[in-house]
Amino acid sequence: MATSVSNNAYGIITDAMMDAGILQEGGRPDSEQLATNMRRLNDILNLWQTQGLKLFLQEEIVVPLTVGQTQYVLGPSGPAVIMARPPRILQGYILQATSNIRRPLVIISRDEWERLSQVSGNNGTINSFFVNKQAYQTNLNLWPPPDSTEVLNTATFLTQVQADNPLMLTDQTSFPQEWRIALRWGLADDICTGQPESIMARCMNNAKKYRDALEDWDVEDAPTFFNVDSRFYQGQGRFK
Repeated sequence: MATSVSNNAYGIITDAMMDAGILQEGGRPDSEQLATNMRRLNDILNLWQTQGLKLFLQEEIVVPLTVGQTQYVLGPSGPAVIMARPPRILQGYILQATSNIRRPLVIISRDEWERLSQVSGNNGTINSFFVNKQAYQTNLNLWPPPDSTEVLNTATFLTQVQADNPLMLTDQTSFPQEWRIALRWGLADDICTGQPESIMARCMNNAKKYRDALEDWDVEDAPTFFNVDSRFYQGQGRFK
């Protein structure tokens, strides 16, 4: 379906330069301006995807299980799953092959992982996972490592994938069309340094206004319920 606005890099950069008073009506940015502002736009895209939910970046992936294997590397070189490094792994479950029943997994912290007495050689039924984030890959650690029965099941994880950076001026951004106005004013705010005070104030105010509005909108439609972590119900004595 045709859209009324262009969500590509060239359109956002041109509009942002006009908002910042750098480009006049009917003007066209030169090649140096386009190259510089493309880098700045990608900086904004890379930063914003680390903040808020960004539901449009969430994707389920299946991780093939191997008997006795604890660590599964997700990244450009794999080998468990070849993909762009997922910045986050939010939750996971095991789909049992025989019954098609889902078994939720518990995500644990590095401290909890380090406190486990044994992380290999104790193959069994997976109940937890620890996400070890690296610069160019994400290491997914499963505990306990799967046994010969568990590998017949399917391990599925909800990840936050990376937003692709536009490389060409005609490339569409990985942020959906409703985010265009926030990207436009965010870039305008970034490039308006040295302009009159009134222009800089307008760019700053609009950048914040549209960004805040979209962060508030980017939530799930279903209500969210919070439960106490079941691990806190472990038995304790009277003395703490």
